[in-house]
Formats: sequence, structure tokens, C-alpha cells
Amino acid sequence: MVIGEGVLPESGIALTVSDQSQLLPLRDWLREQPGAEVAVTPGAVGPGELGVLEMLTVLGGSSGAVAVFKALPDFIRSRRSGFRIETTVHGQPFVLDATNVDEVMPILERLLDDD
Repeated sequence: MVIGEGVLPESGIALTVSDQSQLLPLRDWLREQPGAEVAVTPGAVGPGELGVLEMLTVLGGSSGAVAVFKALPDFIRSRRSGFRIETTVHGQPFVLDATNVDEVMPILERLLDDD
């Protein structure tokens, strides 16, 4: 799924999931993190896609975003293989899955620390 421009509030970070049935469990998981504000928002549907997909938006400052991103590896590992989360931070798209989460997380944390 491609996240359309103008979908996010200026301070938000979007998370999309490869399996929409996992969106609400991920939201609940992330809301348990101190300082994390997470909302379900409609996503932009790309050309040739049907329906309205939803995504999670992380609201607030970088401390809440860091808390959210630190919780993602455990959630990803607890799901079936092939599950992935897509996000864009400072204009850079990232895909996190069980095979690359240990490599991608330090990059995301550095980007968020720059805020």
C-alpha cells in the first residue's frame, strides 16, 4: 500500500500492515507503551486497489514514536512469517519484518533521535 500525501498530521508517523486483521491487535499492543499515542486512520488507496485500507498513526513527539518503534520487533516476531509493517520516517520508507527488524531498528531510532 502506498501512503498518500496529506494523509498524516504534520507530527504523525504512519504504520501500515501486510495483514489488515492485525491492525487492531497492533494498535492495542502499541497503546500499552508509555507515551505512545496511536490512532487508526483511513489510508490512501493506490491505483488498482479496492476498498479503504486503514493504517495506524503515531501522534505526538519523538519520545512517543521511539516507544512505539521499540515495541515493534516483539510484535512482529509474535506473528506468522511474512507479516510486515511499512512506515515512512522523515520521507524515508521502511519495511520491517522478522528477517530485517534487527537491522532496520537502529536506523529508525537514529532518525527519531534527530527530532
